[in-house]
Order: sequence, then C-alpha cells, then structure tokens
Amino acid sequence: MNKPKIVVTRKIPGPALELLKEHGETYVWDSEEEAIPYDILAHEMKDAAALFTNVSDRIDRAIIEGAPNLKVISTMAVGFDNIDIQAAGERGIPVGHTPGILTEATADLTFALLMATARRIVEGSEYVRSGQWQSWGPMLLTGQDIYGATLGIIGMGRIGEGVARRALGFEMKVLYHNRNRKPEAEEKWGVEYRGLDDLLRESDFVVLLAPGSAQNKHMLGEREFKLMKSNAVFINTSRGTNVDEEALYRALKNKEIWAAGLDVFAREPVDPDHPLLSLPNVTVLPHIGSASIATRENMAMTAAQNIVAGLKGKPLHFEVKQ
Repeated sequence: MNKPKIVVTRKIPGPALELLKEHGETYVWDSEEEAIPYDILAHEMKDAAALFTNVSDRIDRAIIEGAPNLKVISTMAVGFDNIDIQAAGERGIPVGHTPGILTEATADLTFALLMATARRIVEGSEYVRSGQWQSWGPMLLTGQDIYGATLGIIGMGRIGEGVARRALGFEMKVLYHNRNRKPEAEEKWGVEYRGLDDLLRESDFVVLLAPGSAQNKHMLGEREFKLMKSNAVFINTSRGTNVDEEALYRALKNKEIWAAGLDVFAREPVDPDHPLLSLPNVTVLPHIGSASIATRENMAMTAAQNIVAGLKGKPLHFEVKQ
C-alpha cells in the first residue's frame, strides 16, 4: 500500500522530519532560507495528502482546491493568517498550529528587541566596528531608560503576558489593550487595562503583539503614531500587516516617535531598499521571534504530530478553530 504524500515547504529539524517519513512519502523543499516557489508548491500539492507549511508560504484557495487528496494542513507557527482557513473549512480539512510552545522564546526576543532599540545596542556595535569610536562623550549614543518606564502591550495573549512578566523585573508600569479584558492577568501581574488611545498616550514603550488578521490590518497608522509620546519606542513582533509602514516611516523620520524595533514586515523578506531600513532609529530583525534551537525543534515536532493525527483521522494536538 502506498504511503500518503506529505509536502514539507522548508527544511525542518531531523526528529520532526523522521516522524513524517514514518507516516508518509515526504517531499521537502530543502532550503532553510528560500521559500518554495508558488508554482512548485501548487504542482507538488496535486497528489498530496498533507501539508507542513510555514509563515512565509501563501496557502490560498487555489492551493487547497488544487489538492483533491488533502486531509490535513499544519503550520510551524502560532499564527495562521497565511492560510485560507475558510477554504480549508469548506473541504473539512483541519488546520493545525503550534501555540504555547513559542511563548517564552518570543517574549524573550520581544524584550531583547525593546532593550536593544531603547539603548541603541546595534548602533553602538556598528559604531565600534566601523572605527568611529575615538573617545568618550557625555551624550554619546544616549538612549531611553527602561527601568521604571511605562510599557503598553497591545494584545495580551500568552506572549503579551510573558512580556509583562519580564517588564515587572524592571519595575515598569504595565498597561495593556486587548479585545477582551483579562481580569486574571490584571490580578496576577498587576497590569492595567486601557483603551487603545489612552495606552498610546501614556506609554513610553508600545509593544504590538496582536494577531495578524483582516480586522487588525493597519491597526496602527498615522493617527495612532501621532498619539504616542515623542520619546516613545515602538516594538512589533506580531505581524507586519498590523502596521501602516508608510505612516510609521513618517512618524520616525519626523521624530514624532523616538525609535522602532521591528522583527516583522508586511512583505517578507523585506526589501533592503525599504524606507524603514534607511533610518538610524530603526532596529530590524529577520522574523526570529521564536528562533531558539529548542523552541524551533519543539514547534517542528508539534506541527509534525498534527500532520500524523490528521492523516489518521484523529483530532489534531492544536487545531485552528474554523
């Protein structure tokens, strides 16, 4: 009996791949950096029973409808905005993801990016490496204080709570905005709820952790950036589509806000000529929020276990509600 075909859109850690090979004939786009071309993905999906995907892959209706044997989709991510969930649901195809596993790693990276941006760590490193450091100056590469500042978190999910816990160690006042209030988080961590406008006005640091969705597209734009303090630092480790990047560029260029740290962009990989990359007060990373070795290995294994469960017709370990 032929094993079902499993399409894997990126090179993944060995143990997860071995699990998939035990349960199917695997096609792997063997690259750690280059995304599988759309036409190749569409071709390989024609006879596929399962799809192991990643955040950079566009899994639209055409891909799903062009795979008549498809039984399960699983993404190695918590977000699933790159997948047409409605199209999958119409076919009764379960979609798996990996929530919870990446919480602490992403919270670590978020706070690290906050600190690096506020204290101009990348600028300082480049300043030394380029030979510009000739003497000490009292205002050389001065940044913003973190200890005792006010942090505003937009999106108080697992990662938001993780960032809040880290902020408490710096005795920061933590505000949050969320679609629904979180009384348990308020009681446990002492965080305070605010409407979005008030959060933006009061915060020294604004961290965006809202999920990517059509409703959240450009949720922060020109109006919102104008509400922020002129010395505010903006951090985005959620989705690039949540931000109007042109408005953010103008706010930074015109010094309406002080700096930004970005791990995500509307289009990824970001173009090296993107206007935001030309600004010295922008710290950028290549979407590595969950990129610790242990976390990525666990994410890959969980995504693979979702695939195996789906092929067997069993409930997925972590399934997107459709």
